Amino acid sequence: MTGRRIIISGGGTGGHLYPALAVGQKLLEKESDLEVTFVGSRRSLEKNLMDRSGARFIAMRIEGLKGRGLKSLRALAMLPFAFLKSLAILVRLKPDLVIGVGGYSSGPIVLLASLLKRPTLILEQNLRPGFTNRRLLRWTKKAVAAFENSLGFFRGKGVFLGNPVREEFYGVRPKTRTNELTLLVFGGSQGSHVLNETMTKALPFLKPEKTSLKIFHQTGKADYEAVRLGYLQNGFDGAVVSPYFFDMADYFEKADLIISRAGATTIAELIVSQRAAVLVPFAQASEDHQAGNARELERVGGAQMILEKDLTPQYLAEKILYFLKNKEIISAMERNLKALQTDRPAEKIADLCFELMDSNAEEA
Repeated sequence: MTGRRIIISGGGTGGHLYPALAVGQKLLEKESDLEVTFVGSRRSLEKNLMDRSGARFIAMRIEGLKGRGLKSLRALAMLPFAFLKSLAILVRLKPDLVIGVGGYSSGPIVLLASLLKRPTLILEQNLRPGFTNRRLLRWTKKAVAAFENSLGFFRGKGVFLGNPVREEFYGVRPKTRTNELTLLVFGGSQGSHVLNETMTKALPFLKPEKTSLKIFHQTGKADYEAVRLGYLQNGFDGAVVSPYFFDMADYFEKADLIISRAGATTIAELIVSQRAAVLVPFAQASEDHQAGNARELERVGGAQMILEKDLTPQYLAEKILYFLKNKEIISAMERNLKALQTDRPAEKIADLCFELMDSNAEEA
């Protein structure tokens, strides 16, 4: 391979993987002989997504350290091997740039790349930078912020460019209102037991209006069978229930209202596709960062937030029935999301990557 080489590292959840893939795709569009390699953990989700996208992917054994109790000891034991693996990857590939997209697997390789005098860049999808990116900040050249209100965290290294989103979300068309209310319910790439259970228990309260509700529900693997049976037992035979929707942009286009967690990539996809949402932040998220994400949408009137402590089946059902009767509120929320839209974030991030590589080549 004679072209330049870039490593994009991070992952653990779709919230890190999808921005990584979006940037990787844009980089290859701009420089066809570029070699882009993704480095992440051995989670099956990562392998499946990378295989599906045809990406060059290297998996290594690494787990998160923060907030995992005794499991942190196992993660600590893995860390030296992750550093050795990262060093071997860097020596073999000799990248012109290393990008960290957040998540524990980006830590060792971005840090080592910096020590080896390779230019580095980190992407932060959340309003408040995560644990790994905060630790990497001193070792990186630049940090891309998804929200303008995040720049204060980056000590002069931050650049507000937005959160890169898969290209198909830019093609999501406005939804024509009908007498039905179409819901998309999901809890991130791995599913949410809290959302799954609450939505299933809310179905008896929704029964009187079931002919006016169309529901698509992504459950994750663990709760799939229980949720599927819940819909059938409550007479919602037409509900589409699946462990995972790979073509998520298509489901966004079908939806009037989305009920979901408030992960950074979900937030970005809502903004780009202009879809109203009821957001239930994951209460155990590190430093409650999902609540911060949700508040950014709530601040401009683009979403409504329900904290887990306030979430009950009856309250969720009441919220759904309110939107069923007041669809003009949904339309207003969609319009309000324009205030948070950024212009071509993946393309601008790709341009920044080439600037960093060119600047480093001139200094060499």
